[in-house]
Amino acid sequence: QVQLVESGGGLVQAGGSLRLSCAASGRAFSNLVMGWFRQAPGKERELVAAISWDGNSRYYVDSVKGRFTISRDNAKNTVYLQMNSLKVEDTAVYYCAADPFPILRDHPRYDYWGQGTQVTVSS
Repeated sequence: QVQLVESGGGLVQAGGSLRLSCAASGRAFSNLVMGWFRQAPGKERELVAAISWDGNSRYYVDSVKGRFTISRDNAKNTVYLQMNSLKVEDTAVYYCAADPFPILRDHPRYDYWGQGTQVTVSS
C-alpha cells in the first residue's frame, strides 16, 4: 500500500506560479513511477506529467510542456510539480498517483491516489 498526500494548491492569477508537493509513505518510494493528473469540471481526468524512479525519464502532456516541471526527491519520498506561466485552462483538481513500476511504460497502472488539491487560475 502507498499513501499519498498532496499540498500546495491554491488560487493564483494567470501568469503566476505554484508548486505542488506529494508526500508518499507505505512502500519503497524509489520503486514507483509517480504521476500528476488533473481533472477540470466536466472534463476527463488527464495525465499531466510523470517521472521514473530515478528522475531520468519524464513525460509531459503537450499543453504543459515548457511550463510545468515534475521532479522527485527519493530521500524525502516526495514528488513535485512546479507550474509556471499558469493559464486559466490549468484550473483543475490535481491528483498525485503512483504506478508500482520503476520506469515509464506505455500502459501504466496507477494503483494509488492522493485526495487531490485544487488549483484555480484567475484571469
